[in-house]
Amino acid sequence: MKTTAIPALALEQGLGKLLHRGTYAASAVIILGLAVAVRFDVYGLRIATAGIAIFIFLPVARVAAMAIFFWRARDYRFAAIAALVMAIIGCGFVLGAN
Repeated sequence: MKTTAIPALALEQGLGKLLHRGTYAASAVIILGLAVAVRFDVYGLRIATAGIAIFIFLPVARVAAMAIFFWRARDYRFAAIAALVMAIIGCGFVLGAN
């Protein structure tokens, strides 16, 4: 395994920031959507739905960030695992969309 403690710590801190900021952004979009829904029903609900979509996208972004990190660290085994997880998520999305 080629990753060391320092890059792993950087990965965890980066993923923490991604999830933390993403959660705040999604929450803000949902609150905005609900505020707009008070005045304009349909448009506000669409905005709130976009916030929910951001929440759903956050774990996918985490796996993608991990794949990029492992690829750059030349840890191809874990990069391949992360890419496999992304492929499974993609297949689930495509099959679920039908």
